[in-house]
Parts: sequence; C-alpha cells; structure tokens
Amino acid sequence: MEKTTLGRTELRISRLGAGLSEIGGLSLENENDVARILNDALDSGINFLDTAACYGVSEELVGKTVSHRRSEYVLASKCGHIAGDWKGEAWTRETIEHSINRSLVRLQTDHLDLMQLHSCSQDILEEGVCIETLQRARDAGKVRYIGYSGDNEPAHWAVNSGIFDTLQTSFSLVDQHAYSTGLLQAAKSQNMGVIIKRPIGNGVWGAQSAPSSYSEEYFRRAQEMMADGPIQDAPSDRILLAMGFTFAHPEIDTAIIGTKNHGHMLSNIEMVDSQLPISNVTVSQLHEVFAAHDSAWIQQI
Repeated sequence: MEKTTLGRTELRISRLGAGLSEIGGLSLENENDVARILNDALDSGINFLDTAACYGVSEELVGKTVSHRRSEYVLASKCGHIAGDWKGEAWTRETIEHSINRSLVRLQTDHLDLMQLHSCSQDILEEGVCIETLQRARDAGKVRYIGYSGDNEPAHWAVNSGIFDTLQTSFSLVDQHAYSTGLLQAAKSQNMGVIIKRPIGNGVWGAQSAPSSYSEEYFRRAQEMMADGPIQDAPSDRILLAMGFTFAHPEIDTAIIGTKNHGHMLSNIEMVDSQLPISNVTVSQLHEVFAAHDSAWIQQI
C-alpha cells in the first residue's frame, strides 16, 4: 500500500484508511469478526485507523483486537459530543477532557496520534474553548496532533485559522464542494493533512436504492447526474469509479472507507493497490456533470 506523509505532521499513513464508524454499530460479541477485518487490513498495508468517541463500541473493539499491534498504525479519534455515560454538555472543556481520557482507556493506548474536533459549529470554534482544550491535551502528550473534522463554512474557518494540523471533510463524485469552493486547495496550501470521509459517496453511484437513510441525499444526486448518460471511459465497477474519482485529486493524503464486511475491505485494498488511477477524461466529466446539476449541493455532514 502506498504511503504518504499527513501534511505537516510526521505521520506516514496509507493512502487508503479504515473508517471505523460501521464497526461501532456492532457489539462486543463481534470481537472475532472485527479482529479479522482489522488485522487483515494491517497485514495488507492499511495503517491509518479513524474512529470517534461517539461511534458506539468502535474504540473499544479497536483496543480489544489490535492494541497489541499499536506500533504498526496511526490512530485518530474525534471528540466533542456526549458519549458513553457522560452527563455533561457537548463542546465544553470538561466533556472534551473526559472524552480524550475515555478514548485512551478504550483504545488501550497511552496516546492518540491525532485527535479531531467532531463537526462543531463555527461559533464553537471561534469561542476557542475546544481548541484550547485540545492544545492542552497535546502539550500533555495525550495527543500528538490536532485536527478538525467537518464541512462547509466551519471547515473553511478551521483551515483559515492556521491552528489545526489536519482537516477531515466530505468529498466524492456526488459531493464535490470541498474542491469547487477551494477548501481542499486551501488546506493543502497550508500544508495541512487532508483526510477524506465518505469518499465513495456511500456507494450510491449505480445503486438501485439508497443504502441507508443517511445516504438518501447522495442517492438523489447520483440519479440526477446519471440521467445525463454514460460517463466516458468509466470503469464498469461503480465502486472503482467512485474511488478513482476521489483519489484523482492530489490534495488528498488519505481517504477512509468504513466497512464491517471483510470481503469489501479486501476488495477496496485491491482496487487501490492495482486498479488506480482511472482516466482523467472520466474525472473531468464527473466534475462537469456535478457542476451542471449543482443546486446548492453543499457538503453533507
């Protein structure tokens, strides 16, 4: 698996990362299944694991299944929301401190390589308490780098602030505003690490229906775009098409794809290792078709 340096950090990460929100919807009884997925991912070259305090039992399953291989992967989590049995309010100093300490315990590690604020508003960012709390955690050695995970105007603020080491944001063939508004380019110009979430648009391109309620807006966009006719030189595999579009943009350091399906994970790895890039003509046409239909198609959180 190709590796790159995550922006101005010293972290060497795989171009394909593992998004762990889906395994968070499982239970601790699925430990053996998750162990197979994560250990095979590590064995295949994926070394960037991205989770969050509010992703169910995701952090705990990571700790139970691969903490013995901690030196082999870069570990990112997110904080800010209420998680577990915490009774405080979101985005306070106390909540973030509790969340970071809880993550360290659940992940069975003494430090996070990256801790990200989890899609808070621009007002929260401007208030500064969350940022200061992250910076203190970094100074205490609990986290190595700090980032912002989010979209639209708050993401632009986070990039322009110059405070964060990384940006995690939505980008795919059905969600292109991170590129068309210059967000990706601005982050890269500041030498921020760029992490893409939802890089295959929840797999809606070519699907017969929306895979989940979470992806209904993406499915609607795909249907409008596909009605214009075939995309020139597009690969026959719809996931390869979606993945190839995202990875065609040099501003991107890594794209995280979540799955609880072992076969899907192995297929994604094989595509990244052996079947990219796709045609520049295909990428250009997808930009054109999106722009033709874009009616305030803002980034999806």
